[in-house]
Amino acid sequence: MDINRLVEEAESIFLSNHSPETCFERALFFSWHCSIGDCSYCYMSTQPKNRKKPARRSMESLLAEVLLCKRLGWDLGFVSGGHGAYTRVEFEKLLENIHLAYGKKTWINVGALKKEELQRYRPYIMGVVGSIETINPKLHRKVCPSKPVEPFESMYEQAGKLGLNRAMTIIIGLGETMDDFPLLESFIRKHSISKIHIYSLNPQKGTVFENTSSPRKEYHAEWIARTRIAFPSIDIQAGIWLDRVDTVSLLLRAGASSISKFPALRYFGSSQSAMIEKEAGSAGRKFTGTLTRLPHIDPDGEVRNLMFPGDLKLKIKDKLSQYILTMRKSIKNRA
Repeated sequence: MDINRLVEEAESIFLSNHSPETCFERALFFSWHCSIGDCSYCYMSTQPKNRKKPARRSMESLLAEVLLCKRLGWDLGFVSGGHGAYTRVEFEKLLENIHLAYGKKTWINVGALKKEELQRYRPYIMGVVGSIETINPKLHRKVCPSKPVEPFESMYEQAGKLGLNRAMTIIIGLGETMDDFPLLESFIRKHSISKIHIYSLNPQKGTVFENTSSPRKEYHAEWIARTRIAFPSIDIQAGIWLDRVDTVSLLLRAGASSISKFPALRYFGSSQSAMIEKEAGSAGRKFTGTLTRLPHIDPDGEVRNLMFPGDLKLKIKDKLSQYILTMRKSIKNRA
């Protein structure tokens, strides 16, 4: 089918099932450590295998970012980080604190969890995300040799029994083709996936994909459009990179619900941020939240009523102030 006709059909289906809005989703990453570290597309596969420190962010940094997301109108896409960065007890405390700061439950994307872990985290999460990455079995064994799909399928089964929502990520451009779409459609139906993050490959230096080009925007749009047509009500989140902001309008018209992966804090108020908002308008979507206009944020007021110990509240306030100062300087330097 011609891509323009496909996009038109997907857009019509989206507008029949969803309001004409979109937003930016911020994934909250808590570490730069991964105990797997051999997914061939990932930056972590280029790092030393004997790293001992988990390279975790501080609690106050994470919670300040959560508060910032709330004030800027960004959705918290999911909480994620490298496998093995936290013990179960530590991660449960992190989720509890994020829940207190955010005011609602979040998604988590931390590998294939077992039933007892899901039960432990259940009070703070709305669902789990499986990093499937590619739906082609042969390709998956090649690019994710130590991250098989089967444990994620077991997690989905247990999550369903506990009343948790289920989501997945895929990366297009790893070597799959549109002939693999029926596999994705079948997987979504089998596991009652209600949300899918569709990213395009961002080649990382030092990986086997270093000299590979990112897939064309039409190819990215086709995966989104076919998913929207097959699943009218599903939440589709399109990941873009700094050099792909001009694809936003097409991806939204193809049926994406929201946009992520853009380094929004570092490039807040930039021409690229403005382009995303403009592209959303060109797609006929109202952009909720902002990537360009920094509202007045009172760090004292933001932390005053949080149910945290005084010393943690002080650290959160200081970190939030640092974020705001950095963003103001960034905006001023780009003016």
